[in-house]
Amino acid sequence: MPPRALTLAHSPDSDDAFMFYGLAKGKVDTRGLAFKHMLEDIETLNRKAVEGVYEITAVSFHAYYRIRDRYRLMTAGSSVGDGYGPLVVSRRPLTRQDLDEATVGVPGELTTAFLVFRLFSPEARWKVLPFDKIQDAVARGDVDAGLLIHEGQLTYRDQKLHRVQDLGEWWRMETGLPLPLGGNALRRDLDAKTAAACCDVLRDTVKYALDHRKEALDYALEFARGMDRARADKFVGMYVNSHTLELGKRAEDAVELLFKLGHQAGIIPVAVEPEFID
Repeated sequence: MPPRALTLAHSPDSDDAFMFYGLAKGKVDTRGLAFKHMLEDIETLNRKAVEGVYEITAVSFHAYYRIRDRYRLMTAGSSVGDGYGPLVVSRRPLTRQDLDEATVGVPGELTTAFLVFRLFSPEARWKVLPFDKIQDAVARGDVDAGLLIHEGQLTYRDQKLHRVQDLGEWWRMETGLPLPLGGNALRRDLDAKTAAACCDVLRDTVKYALDHRKEALDYALEFARGMDRARADKFVGMYVNSHTLELGKRAEDAVELLFKLGHQAGIIPVAVEPEFID
């Protein structure tokens, strides 16, 4: 019989490409499964997860409250910033207090970056923009500030933008914990054997990339959106690390705290307990 085919959705970014290199190029045992890679930006993936479109999908942790009836969270494949994370940047120097009167370009209301930004600056107004258009919008003055995810965290100085706050740094100062931004979710209708195999495959592809960094980075450069090798290497190292191989207790505690604080602030409308599958 042909292998069972599953859809595996993730973003077309260098860090995701790096971690899925082993799977995409047939370097790891797929446990009798076949995976069709679907590439879409993270907010699109969040919205499609609400509908249960893909069996395995990258999601923002913030989006989990909307998808928890359809998905469980996987402990491998997460993006966690330990003392760093999404950046608030501006065209001219701004303080945290200035944001109370500002309009900020954000990459989507289900992103974890947006959740943390709302915790950091609850009075700011926001405007949803495609994540890869925010930097230019700030440089043009279309918005007062922007919330940058992905490679924008490393390239904003190219347009002479000013750093207002690194939200991962702020989160660590406030909580002492790393900032879990995104993970992978597994649809609940998969049987136990298939679910276990998916977890093993995901962990194996992350481990393969970490163990074969040069060849995985060569592949990831195809998705680096203009970053040179040095920057791509730095970016990949920021978000594919030991937490990606295994989320770990500190990061799991941070996910729980994110949900708790988000609910207390009225950003997440329901109390949520994360459910992880390993």
